[in-house]
Amino acid sequence: MTTIAGVRGVLPEHRYRQQDITEAFADWCLPAERDRALLRRFHQNAQVHTRHTVVPLERYQELADFGKSNDVFIEQGTVLGARAVTEALAAAGLAADDVDLILFTTVTGVAAPSLDALIAPLVGLRPDVKRMPLFGLGCVAGAAGIARVHDYLQSHPDEVAVLLSVELCTLTLQSRDRSAANMVATGLFGDGAAAVVLVGSRRAEQLGLQAMPEVLDSRSHLYPHTERTMGWDVSADGLKIVLDADVPVLVEKYLAGDVALLLDAHQLDSSEIAGWVCHPGGPKVIEAIQRTLGLERGELELTWRSLAAIGNLSSSSVLHVLADTVASRSFEPGSPGVLMAMGPGFCSELVLLRW
Repeated sequence: MTTIAGVRGVLPEHRYRQQDITEAFADWCLPAERDRALLRRFHQNAQVHTRHTVVPLERYQELADFGKSNDVFIEQGTVLGARAVTEALAAAGLAADDVDLILFTTVTGVAAPSLDALIAPLVGLRPDVKRMPLFGLGCVAGAAGIARVHDYLQSHPDEVAVLLSVELCTLTLQSRDRSAANMVATGLFGDGAAAVVLVGSRRAEQLGLQAMPEVLDSRSHLYPHTERTMGWDVSADGLKIVLDADVPVLVEKYLAGDVALLLDAHQLDSSEIAGWVCHPGGPKVIEAIQRTLGLERGELELTWRSLAAIGNLSSSSVLHVLADTVASRSFEPGSPGVLMAMGPGFCSELVLLRW
């Protein structure tokens, strides 16, 4: 099995109340005659209390085009990503030169070489480290990244791998987009990064890891005819949000069946799951997860708390919830858990854990 040896979520230093972000966005992006009541309602309904931004609020007006925003993504994303990797390795009791593979994911900026190459010398990764950058998975990539690293480590049981997610969602601000999707997005998404250190089965035995979750299995599902449900349109101004209101409908249509197929393969029932680690996609999405899986709000309490405290960090969010779960909850040894996220495709990724 693959063992999660360490996980850390990190945030930029700039932190603002939701109402301050709402008024700033209105000043920049809404014409003077435009009624702000709708924007305020969208932002209030997001149930986000505070968010972190990679630059101070007043700087966003200076980022007039995609090039300037992307330069900030590369500069600040490298710093934040290096911090995440360093802290996750320290939590695992491993050194940077122990790492054999780094899988890097983002959907909020573009860099070639990708940020993992820029981060490698900063944290001391070996020159022969294997790199696997991913782009385009969006919110689902935190769960999918764990699943794909698990796939790799099954064939490399002596190795150490790092999953790194850097998502600076606020840099995708579209000041000329008056759509409802953009207004919702500007009230929901924040900035952050996260890293997970995973080790193969033989390496885990050598390390003698205690009370850390193992990855047992995963399941992917790409839903038919849903390509325009979530994603980006790439325009001259940068990345323009595509966000359909039917996301909760798709959750209720497919998710219970996906979970059942994963659990059935291991002779498990959803009532046996001790911990649910869910991506905080937004209030309606979390509520749809609760309804379709028959969960109480308390079973997703850490997901709700993460949404309120930092918003939706795209692929980094579920990894922040995982870090919170590892830090704050103790489970009986052998208890099963499920980590899940959904994202562009439209698709889901489920990961079966064992504590």
